[in-house]
Amino acid sequence: MTAGDYIGHHLTHWQNHDVKQTNIVDFSYFNIDTIFWAITLGVIGTFVMWRVAKRVHSGVPGRMQAAVEILLEMVDNQAKGIVKNAESRKMVGPLALTVFIWIFLMNSMDFLPVDLFERLFYWTGVEHSIKYFRIVPTADLSATLGMSCGVLLVCLYYNVKIKGFGGWVHELFSAPFGDKWFLYPVNFLMQMIEFAAKTVSHGLRLFGNMYAGELLFMLIALMGAVGFGSATGVSLFIGHVLAGTGWAIFHILIVALQAFIFMMLTLVYVGQAHDHH
Repeated sequence: MTAGDYIGHHLTHWQNHDVKQTNIVDFSYFNIDTIFWAITLGVIGTFVMWRVAKRVHSGVPGRMQAAVEILLEMVDNQAKGIVKNAESRKMVGPLALTVFIWIFLMNSMDFLPVDLFERLFYWTGVEHSIKYFRIVPTADLSATLGMSCGVLLVCLYYNVKIKGFGGWVHELFSAPFGDKWFLYPVNFLMQMIEFAAKTVSHGLRLFGNMYAGELLFMLIALMGAVGFGSATGVSLFIGHVLAGTGWAIFHILIVALQAFIFMMLTLVYVGQAHDHH
């Protein structure tokens, strides 16, 4: 297997069809690995938070309770600063907390060794049944765009709830250039472009960062896949260890930062749905 074959193999999803997807958009294809890890990590994150909430007490908190309280306070402060409606924050706050924890867990899958599951499948004899398997859901564009579309639906819901359906429709045609009949088509077009741009950029930002990080881990792994019969091979292996360690440490920041950015943009977009032009 060449370096190109190795990277191509690790960037291919386990799908529900044996025939490789050719169209950019094809809703008959499902990335089984993305669905599996997204649901599994979502359940794990929810279960851990539920367990902490069940055991919370007013005395000296344990380390887990303290960590959750710090995270909860951070999200709550951000939500109060962006979403002014106290009633809306009862749903938006928990939504933002869920988004942060879920994406943080999915991003963290990037820390697992690149070939870990390939080896596990080989040792258990299922490598012929599962030929491809990616473990970072947020490095899949369908997952990140799916989450950003979910945020879009929440924004549309609050637009209608806060402004009323008639008020929101009026805003679509009267903002941002004014309530003049000859500006209605331009205003409506600008509103549609804004919704589309926010949704696409929301998903692409997370996907781009995690996809690039995953690809870089693979390139670093290839540095270690050399022999020791020459000084070049030894040097590449040493570079593999140093680069892998350095990138893994730096990636801790990226994993948390991308989860925080997605959460903040969720709050910002929902907050904008509460504003009247």
